[in-house]
Amino acid sequence: MRGGPQILLASAFVSTPLRDPVTPRDADRGPTPAGGAGAVNRRFYDALWSASHVVSPGRFNTWPLVSVLAASARARLEIGPGLRPRLPIAGTYCVDVSQPALSPLQASGGLATLGEITALPFADASFDLVCAFDIVEHVEDDRQVFRELRRVTRDDATMIFSVPLHPARWSAFDVLVGHVRRYDPDELLAILAEHSFVLERSAVFGMQPRNGWLLDFAVWGLTHRRVQAMRWYNRLFLPLGLLLQKPLAWAPGLTNVANVDEIVLVCRRDHRRAPRRGAEGAAGSVRPAQHGARVGSNDAGKR
Repeated sequence: MRGGPQILLASAFVSTPLRDPVTPRDADRGPTPAGGAGAVNRRFYDALWSASHVVSPGRFNTWPLVSVLAASARARLEIGPGLRPRLPIAGTYCVDVSQPALSPLQASGGLATLGEITALPFADASFDLVCAFDIVEHVEDDRQVFRELRRVTRDDATMIFSVPLHPARWSAFDVLVGHVRRYDPDELLAILAEHSFVLERSAVFGMQPRNGWLLDFAVWGLTHRRVQAMRWYNRLFLPLGLLLQKPLAWAPGLTNVANVDEIVLVCRRDHRRAPRRGAEGAAGSVRPAQHGARVGSNDAGKR
Protein backbone atom coordinates (compact mmCIF):
# COMPACT_ATOMS: atom_id res chain seq x y z
CA MET A 1 0.00 0.00 0.00
CA ARG A 2 2.30 2.67 0.06
CA GLY A 3 0.76 5.46 -1.57
CA GLY A 4 4.25 6.18 -1.36
CA PRO A 5 7.55 6.56 -2.83
CA GLN A 6 6.54 7.23 -6.21
CA ILE A 7 9.41 8.71 -7.64
CA LEU A 8 11.82 5.83 -8.12
CA LEU A 9 15.33 4.97 -7.21
CA ALA A 10 17.94 6.81 -9.06
CA SER A 11 15.68 9.55 -10.12
CA ALA A 12 13.84 6.53 -10.50
CA PHE A 13 13.43 5.59 -7.01
CA VAL A 14 10.02 6.63 -6.05
CA SER A 15 7.75 3.84 -6.70
CA THR A 16 4.76 3.33 -4.59
CA PRO A 17 2.47 0.89 -2.96
CA LEU A 18 -0.02 -2.13 -2.69
CA ARG A 19 -0.94 -5.60 -3.59
CA ASP A 20 -2.00 -9.17 -3.38
CA PRO A 21 -2.51 -12.42 -5.36
CA VAL A 22 -4.80 -14.55 -7.72
CA THR A 23 -3.79 -14.56 -11.28
CA PRO A 24 -4.01 -11.93 -13.88
CA ARG A 25 -3.39 -12.85 -17.46
CA ASP A 26 0.16 -14.07 -17.98
CA ALA A 27 0.59 -11.55 -20.78
CA ASP A 28 0.13 -8.69 -18.32
CA ARG A 29 2.55 -9.73 -15.66
CA GLY A 30 5.90 -11.19 -14.88
CA PRO A 31 6.63 -14.22 -12.70
CA THR A 32 5.47 -13.94 -9.09
CA PRO A 33 8.46 -13.94 -6.73
CA ALA A 34 8.79 -16.61 -4.04
CA GLY A 35 6.57 -15.86 -1.07
CA GLY A 36 3.97 -14.04 -3.16
CA ALA A 37 3.52 -10.40 -4.10
CA GLY A 38 2.11 -9.46 -0.69
CA ALA A 39 5.23 -10.69 1.12
CA VAL A 40 7.52 -8.93 -1.34
CA ASN A 41 5.68 -5.65 -0.86
CA ARG A 42 5.71 -5.84 2.91
CA ARG A 43 9.45 -6.57 3.05
CA PHE A 44 10.30 -3.77 0.62
CA TYR A 45 8.12 -1.09 2.16
CA ASP A 46 8.64 -2.04 5.80
CA ALA A 47 12.36 -1.51 5.19
CA LEU A 48 11.76 1.72 3.30
CA TRP A 49 9.39 3.33 5.80
CA SER A 50 11.46 2.25 8.79
CA ALA A 51 14.22 4.54 7.51
CA SER A 52 11.97 7.34 6.21
CA HIS A 53 9.95 10.32 7.35
CA VAL A 54 6.59 11.71 6.24
CA VAL A 55 6.80 13.91 3.13
CA SER A 56 4.15 16.61 3.00
CA PRO A 57 1.46 15.99 0.35
CA GLY A 58 1.92 19.55 -0.82
CA ARG A 59 5.33 18.69 -2.25
CA PHE A 60 3.91 16.35 -4.89
CA ASN A 61 2.59 17.43 -8.29
CA THR A 62 -0.76 15.82 -7.44
CA TRP A 63 -1.46 18.49 -4.81
CA PRO A 64 -3.10 21.15 -7.02
CA LEU A 65 -5.83 18.66 -7.91
CA VAL A 66 -6.27 16.60 -4.73
CA SER A 67 -6.23 19.60 -2.39
CA VAL A 68 -9.24 21.07 -4.19
CA LEU A 69 -11.11 17.76 -4.25
CA ALA A 70 -10.29 17.06 -0.60
CA ALA A 71 -11.69 20.40 0.52
CA SER A 72 -15.17 19.46 -0.68
CA ALA A 73 -15.12 15.78 0.30
CA ARG A 74 -17.09 14.86 3.40
CA ALA A 75 -15.00 11.73 3.95
CA ARG A 76 -11.78 10.75 2.19
CA LEU A 77 -9.60 7.66 2.06
CA GLU A 78 -6.05 7.07 0.87
CA ILE A 79 -4.98 3.48 0.30
CA GLY A 80 -1.32 2.60 0.70
CA PRO A 81 0.05 6.08 1.35
CA GLY A 82 3.10 4.83 3.23
CA LEU A 83 4.99 7.96 4.26
CA ARG A 84 4.34 9.66 0.92
CA PRO A 85 0.63 10.57 1.22
CA ARG A 86 -1.02 12.65 -1.48
CA LEU A 87 -4.20 13.67 0.34
CA PRO A 88 -4.12 16.08 3.31
CA ILE A 89 -3.10 13.85 6.22
CA ALA A 90 -5.19 15.29 9.04
CA GLY A 91 -8.70 13.87 8.98
CA THR A 92 -8.00 11.43 6.12
CA TYR A 93 -8.61 7.71 6.61
CA CYS A 94 -5.51 5.75 5.60
CA VAL A 95 -5.09 2.00 5.07
CA ASP A 96 -1.64 0.52 4.63
CA VAL A 97 -0.13 -2.95 4.87
CA SER A 98 3.11 -1.59 6.30
CA GLN A 99 3.11 -1.26 10.09
CA PRO A 100 6.04 1.24 10.20
CA ALA A 101 3.97 3.77 8.24
CA LEU A 102 1.06 3.93 10.67
CA SER A 103 2.46 5.79 13.69
CA PRO A 104 3.94 8.70 11.69
CA LEU A 105 0.65 9.13 9.83
CA GLN A 106 -1.32 9.03 13.08
CA ALA A 107 1.03 11.58 14.64
CA SER A 108 0.18 13.93 11.77
CA GLY A 109 -3.56 13.54 12.33
CA GLY A 110 -4.22 10.71 9.90
CA LEU A 111 -6.82 8.07 10.77
CA ALA A 112 -4.44 5.27 9.85
CA THR A 113 -5.05 1.55 10.21
CA LEU A 114 -3.40 -1.66 9.06
CA GLY A 115 -5.28 -3.31 6.20
CA GLU A 116 -5.38 -4.35 2.58
CA ILE A 117 -7.01 -2.90 -0.47
CA THR A 118 -8.75 -6.19 -1.21
CA ALA A 119 -10.54 -6.12 2.15
CA LEU A 120 -11.07 -2.51 3.17
CA PRO A 121 -12.27 -2.19 6.80
CA PHE A 122 -15.10 0.23 6.04
CA ALA A 123 -18.83 0.01 5.44
CA ASP A 124 -20.39 0.42 1.99
CA ALA A 125 -20.65 3.91 0.53
CA SER A 126 -18.36 5.55 3.09
CA PHE A 127 -16.26 7.93 1.00
CA ASP A 128 -16.57 10.84 -1.42
CA LEU A 129 -12.88 10.75 -2.40
CA VAL A 130 -10.57 7.72 -2.60
CA CYS A 131 -6.95 7.68 -3.76
CA ALA A 132 -4.65 4.73 -4.46
CA PHE A 133 -1.34 5.78 -5.99
CA ASP A 134 0.90 2.97 -7.23
CA ILE A 135 -1.09 0.28 -5.52
CA VAL A 136 -3.30 -1.65 -7.91
CA GLU A 137 -0.39 -3.09 -9.90
CA HIS A 138 0.85 -4.78 -6.73
CA VAL A 139 -2.29 -6.85 -6.25
CA GLU A 140 -2.85 -10.09 -8.10
CA ASP A 141 -6.64 -10.06 -7.74
CA ASP A 142 -7.24 -6.66 -9.30
CA ARG A 143 -10.94 -7.38 -9.87
CA GLN A 144 -11.32 -7.66 -6.12
CA VAL A 145 -9.52 -4.33 -5.79
CA PHE A 146 -12.03 -2.58 -8.02
CA ARG A 147 -14.95 -4.34 -6.35
CA GLU A 148 -13.76 -2.93 -3.03
CA LEU A 149 -13.21 0.53 -4.48
CA ARG A 150 -16.73 0.47 -5.89
CA ARG A 151 -18.12 -0.80 -2.62
CA VAL A 152 -16.67 1.90 -0.33
CA THR A 153 -17.30 4.86 -2.66
CA ARG A 154 -20.52 6.82 -2.65
CA ASP A 155 -22.48 7.65 -5.77
CA ASP A 156 -20.62 10.27 -7.82
CA ALA A 157 -17.53 9.92 -5.61
CA THR A 158 -14.10 10.64 -7.10
CA MET A 159 -11.55 7.85 -7.31
CA ILE A 160 -7.94 8.63 -8.27
CA PHE A 161 -5.33 5.96 -8.92
CA SER A 162 -2.17 5.35 -10.89
CA VAL A 163 -0.82 2.28 -12.66
CA PRO A 164 2.05 1.32 -14.98
CA LEU A 165 1.16 0.60 -18.61
CA HIS A 166 2.18 -1.75 -21.41
CA PRO A 167 3.05 -5.37 -20.52
CA ALA A 168 5.90 -5.25 -23.04
CA ARG A 169 7.71 -2.79 -20.75
CA TRP A 170 7.98 -5.35 -17.95
CA SER A 171 11.42 -5.17 -16.29
CA ALA A 172 13.45 -6.43 -13.34
CA PHE A 173 12.47 -3.28 -11.47
CA ASP A 174 8.79 -4.30 -11.63
CA VAL A 175 9.71 -7.57 -9.94
CA LEU A 176 11.87 -5.87 -7.32
CA VAL A 177 9.21 -3.44 -6.12
CA GLY A 178 6.46 -6.07 -6.08
CA HIS A 179 4.49 -5.35 -9.25
CA VAL A 180 2.45 -8.25 -10.62
CA ARG A 181 1.30 -6.58 -13.83
CA ARG A 182 1.39 -3.70 -16.23
CA TYR A 183 -1.91 -2.74 -17.82
CA ASP A 184 -2.98 -2.73 -21.41
CA PRO A 185 -4.82 0.63 -21.76
CA ASP A 186 -7.91 -0.85 -23.42
CA GLU A 187 -8.23 -3.55 -20.79
CA LEU A 188 -7.89 -0.96 -18.04
CA LEU A 189 -10.78 1.04 -19.48
CA ALA A 190 -12.87 -2.11 -19.67
CA ILE A 191 -12.19 -2.90 -16.01
CA LEU A 192 -13.25 0.60 -14.98
CA ALA A 193 -16.52 0.34 -16.91
CA GLU A 194 -17.14 -3.12 -15.49
CA HIS A 195 -16.96 -1.68 -11.96
CA SER A 196 -19.05 1.45 -12.52
CA PHE A 197 -16.23 3.97 -12.84
CA VAL A 198 -16.21 6.63 -15.55
CA LEU A 199 -12.84 8.01 -16.57
CA GLU A 200 -12.98 11.81 -16.53
CA ARG A 201 -9.33 12.79 -17.08
CA SER A 202 -5.82 11.41 -16.96
CA ALA A 203 -2.17 12.43 -17.16
CA VAL A 204 1.26 10.94 -17.68
CA PHE A 205 2.60 10.11 -14.24
CA GLY A 206 5.69 8.88 -12.43
CA MET A 207 9.38 9.53 -12.87
CA GLN A 208 10.82 6.22 -13.94
CA PRO A 209 14.00 6.82 -15.95
CA ARG A 210 14.02 5.77 -19.57
CA ASN A 211 17.66 4.67 -19.46
CA GLY A 212 17.96 0.93 -18.98
CA TRP A 213 21.28 1.20 -17.21
CA LEU A 214 19.78 3.49 -14.57
CA LEU A 215 17.05 0.97 -13.84
CA ASP A 216 19.64 -1.80 -13.71
CA PHE A 217 21.64 0.24 -11.21
CA ALA A 218 18.55 0.76 -9.04
CA VAL A 219 17.81 -2.96 -9.08
CA TRP A 220 21.40 -3.83 -8.23
CA GLY A 221 21.51 -1.36 -5.36
CA LEU A 222 18.24 -2.49 -3.80
CA THR A 223 19.24 -6.14 -4.20
CA HIS A 224 22.84 -6.03 -2.98
CA ARG A 225 23.12 -2.81 -0.95
CA ARG A 226 19.63 -2.25 0.35
CA VAL A 227 20.48 -0.26 3.48
CA GLN A 228 22.78 2.07 1.60
CA ALA A 229 20.34 2.33 -1.32
CA MET A 230 17.47 3.29 1.00
CA ARG A 231 19.69 5.91 2.63
CA TRP A 232 20.62 7.41 -0.74
CA TYR A 233 17.00 7.33 -1.82
CA ASN A 234 15.75 9.23 1.22
CA ARG A 235 18.59 11.75 1.36
CA LEU A 236 19.25 12.42 -2.31
CA PHE A 237 17.01 10.82 -4.91
CA LEU A 238 13.66 11.63 -3.29
CA PRO A 239 14.45 15.35 -2.77
CA LEU A 240 15.89 15.51 -6.28
CA GLY A 241 12.84 13.79 -7.75
CA LEU A 242 10.49 16.19 -5.98
CA LEU A 243 12.50 19.14 -7.24
CA LEU A 244 12.48 17.94 -10.85
CA GLN A 245 8.89 16.74 -11.11
CA LYS A 246 6.78 18.50 -13.71
CA PRO A 247 3.19 19.73 -13.31
CA LEU A 248 0.66 17.13 -14.39
CA ALA A 249 -0.77 17.81 -17.86
CA TRP A 250 -4.38 16.65 -17.59
CA ALA A 251 -6.30 15.54 -20.67
CA PRO A 252 -10.04 14.68 -20.91
CA GLY A 253 -10.61 10.92 -20.84
CA LEU A 254 -7.56 8.83 -21.69
CA THR A 255 -4.46 10.81 -22.58
CA ASN A 256 -2.12 9.71 -25.39
CA VAL A 257 -0.45 6.65 -23.87
CA ALA A 258 2.04 5.87 -26.63
CA ASN A 259 5.45 5.34 -25.03
CA VAL A 260 4.00 6.20 -21.62
CA ASP A 261 5.28 4.18 -18.66
CA GLU A 262 2.72 5.18 -16.02
CA ILE A 263 -0.56 7.06 -15.88
CA VAL A 264 -2.78 8.65 -13.23
CA LEU A 265 -6.54 8.53 -13.73
CA VAL A 266 -9.38 10.53 -12.20
CA CYS A 267 -12.66 8.61 -12.24
CA ARG A 268 -16.20 9.15 -11.05
CA ARG A 269 -18.34 6.46 -9.42
CA ASP A 270 -21.41 6.18 -11.64
CA HIS A 271 -24.34 4.68 -9.72
CA ARG A 272 -26.32 4.29 -12.96
CA ARG A 273 -23.98 1.65 -14.33
CA ALA A 274 -24.36 -0.98 -11.64
CA PRO A 275 -26.63 -0.92 -8.60
CA ARG A 276 -24.82 -1.41 -5.34
CA ARG A 277 -25.43 -4.63 -3.45
CA GLY A 278 -26.13 -4.80 0.24
CA ALA A 279 -26.59 -2.15 2.87
CA GLU A 280 -24.95 1.23 2.44
CA GLY A 281 -23.31 3.41 5.03
CA ALA A 282 -25.12 6.47 6.23
CA ALA A 283 -24.27 9.54 4.18
CA GLY A 284 -21.81 11.82 5.94
CA SER A 285 -20.38 9.16 8.27
CA VAL A 286 -17.72 6.48 8.04
CA ARG A 287 -18.45 3.20 9.79
CA PRO A 288 -16.18 0.19 10.20
CA ALA A 289 -17.34 -2.92 8.39
CA GLN A 290 -19.50 -5.13 10.57
CA HIS A 291 -17.64 -7.94 12.28
CA GLY A 292 -17.76 -11.01 10.11
CA ALA A 293 -18.92 -9.14 7.04
CA ARG A 294 -17.24 -10.21 3.82
CA VAL A 295 -15.59 -7.09 2.49
CA GLY A 296 -13.07 -8.62 0.15
CA SER A 297 -10.34 -11.13 -0.32
CA ASN A 298 -6.84 -10.48 0.78
CA ASP A 299 -3.17 -9.87 0.49
CA ALA A 300 -2.43 -6.52 -0.83
CA GLY A 301 0.23 -4.21 0.14
CA LYS A 302 1.06 -0.77 -0.66
CA ARG A 303 3.91 1.10 -1.88
